[in-house]
Order: sequence, then structure tokens, then C-alpha cells
Amino acid sequence: MMAPLTAGPFSLHPHVALGLAAVLAVLTLASVLVLVLPRLKPGFDATELRLRVWSWWGMVALTGAALALGWAAVTVLFAMVAFIALREFLSLAPLRREDRLIVLFAYLTVPLAFGLVALDMYGIYVVSIPVWFFLTVPFLMALAGQTRAYLATVATLTWAVIVCVYTLGTIPLLMRLPDSEAPAGAAGLVFLLLFVTEANDVLQYLCGKAFGRRKIVPKVSPNKTWEGFLGGWILSAGLFWLLAPVFTGLDRIEALIVALVLPVAGFAGDVTMSAVKRDLGVKDTSRLIPGHGGVLDRIDSLTFTAPLYFHLMAYYALDRY
Repeated sequence: MMAPLTAGPFSLHPHVALGLAAVLAVLTLASVLVLVLPRLKPGFDATELRLRVWSWWGMVALTGAALALGWAAVTVLFAMVAFIALREFLSLAPLRREDRLIVLFAYLTVPLAFGLVALDMYGIYVVSIPVWFFLTVPFLMALAGQTRAYLATVATLTWAVIVCVYTLGTIPLLMRLPDSEAPAGAAGLVFLLLFVTEANDVLQYLCGKAFGRRKIVPKVSPNKTWEGFLGGWILSAGLFWLLAPVFTGLDRIEALIVALVLPVAGFAGDVTMSAVKRDLGVKDTSRLIPGHGGVLDRIDSLTFTAPLYFHLMAYYALDRY
């Protein structure tokens, strides 16, 4: 195994450092194109595209720094992401004033879940929300005598906490692995998940723009096409399969299985959140990230790919889990 790029708390395996350098190179190219396109194509409005690219610079910088600092920084980063995503969702959900104590209980799952990650208590983490939160919320509502819209409120809060908090906790859980579990260390496993998930989003968008004709879910997300989905699926699956030997301990067959299902999970997360926003009557969950909308808009695919990737890796390659 290759040594980290630098010694001390701020270190990266060379493969992860190279991967981040490649991402920065793509962002540099995108930044140049954003500046050049309006001159090459008069009348072309690059405002939104420019905002998206600048926002990507910030997100990549934060993620890269957290990976270099180690599991504690990644845990703090995704705890913040989970809190903001949960806040965005609950601010839009049809909840009532009498639900505020239960909503507070939902927010407390963030320090609970990520605290268990920090304490390295995977066995408790894995049942904390899907079992204990799931059972406690309806009980507390019953004790408070809140029976109006009882089932809808329980379902809303449970779904929100599982999607916004529980699924994201699997990312810092990967960072708790000893580096010997993967060729590029724990940070390499997380980098590959984030890279392929976001690449799938971008590639589906680009393929849809270039070749999209037939709508795939017109009532939920009218801009998504079969051509975009299939193009992004094939390209991002190919990326994962090629990079798997560098970042994971998967053999070629195992890598192919993960490569084929991961982009589908990303698409499922995107479409599911689109259905939720359509039901709530909003386009974006907030305006926190210029050009992207809210945090939940940006991580919708990741909320599905992260737990799937974690459990497939645990099944095929990780001794600890």
C-alpha cells in the first residue's frame, strides 16, 4: 500500500489526492468554458451555469479538506449537511405548531446518530433510527394526545430523519475503517462514492441535454429522459468499474455488480426527491447553494447511493462491518 501524501493530521493517500486533482482540473476547464461560452455564442446566458460551477469549487474544497483531516472532520461535515437537509425538509413539510416538540426530537437525531459514529458504536447506530426513533415518535405523539393527521405526521418525520440523517451517517462510518481495509484507505472509499454519485448526476444531465428525446418520468421530473438516464448509467458505471481496483478491495465481478446498481440508486434518489418537492409545490428545498438550490437538492442522489454502497462494500469487502 502506498504511503499517505504527507505526514500528520492533514494527509491524503496519493490515489485520493490524484482523484481530487482530476476533479479540480475538470472544474478549471468548466470555469474557462463558462467565461468563454457567452463570447462564442452571443445571447447565451451563462449566469446559472456560472453559479453552479463556483458552488462546486466550494463544495469540493470543503469535502477535500475533510477527507484530508480524517474521520472526525468528515463526521462533523456530514452532521452539518444532515442538519441543514433535515431543516430544509421540515421547513417545507406540512407540520403543525403542536408538532414542535416531536420536531425537536427529530433534530436531536443528528447529534445522536453522528455521536454514535464518533463513538464507533455501529451496532447501536444501525438500529437507533430505523427501530427506536421509528417506535418512539408515534408513542410520544400518542402520549401528547396528537391524533389529528397522526399517521401522516409520523410518516413524514420518520422518512425525513431516515433520508436526511440516517443514510448520510453511513459516509463517516466508512471513514472509521482502518486504512488497511482498502487500497487507498478509508478516504478512498468515501471519495469514490462521492465522485461516482456526483458524476452520475452530471453525466445524466449532459446526456439528457445532448440526446434526450423520450421522457422517463414526465409527471415527476419532465426534464429527465431515457437517453439521459441510460447515458449517465453506462458512463458512471464504467467509471466505477475502472476505478474500483484503485480505491476498493472488490474483485472484478463484485465491482461490476456495484457499478451497475449505484447509478440506478442515484437516479432513484433524485426522482424520489423530485416527487416530494412536486407534492410540496416547490422547485428547490432552499436557496442556500447558488445555482443548485438547497443542500437536500444537492444530496438527493447521495441519500440513496450512500447506504447502498456502504452495505454492498460491507458484504463484499469490509471485515469490520
